Amino acid sequence: MSEKGAFQKLNKKRQKAVEMVFEHRFTNAEIGTEIGVDEKTIRRWKKDPDFIRGLHDYSLNKLNSALPLAVQQSYELLENPKTSAMVKFQLIQMLFKYANLLSDNSTPELDKARIRKANADARVAEARANVVERLGSEGDDKLDELMNKLISESDKK
Repeated sequence: MSEKGAFQKLNKKRQKAVEMVFEHRFTNAEIGTEIGVDEKTIRRWKKDPDFIRGLHDYSLNKLNSALPLAVQQSYELLENPKTSAMVKFQLIQMLFKYANLLSDNSTPELDKARIRKANADARVAEARANVVERLGSEGDDKLDELMNKLISESDKK
């Protein structure tokens, strides 16, 4: 049995209101008239955490439904010889950013430095865990002292 999402937990009137709010084409008065409630009720619902969660859930479902079509059309644009090189370049950049393969301030050197830092942080965390495991909580203080000494020595170089 599947778990109900925030949108599904709303009653039918609120679900219809969420759908209309999502479309951004209707005023609160128009939404209220359509579902049979006052405009003030719509304004109040828009501030209600359950309604907001329902709108967010509905929006994510719409996005997930549109994603396969967006990917297909992106692929068709990339494959089409009539698509300009600039459009293809921008599309590739956008897809790489979406897949977290590219950031606005990324360079190969910066990426390598980030990887080195992440590896160093992992080694430090592992060493810290080993010391604490062997020496207990007092080992944490000793490790801090040792790390500070290593840092000060490396700064001298």
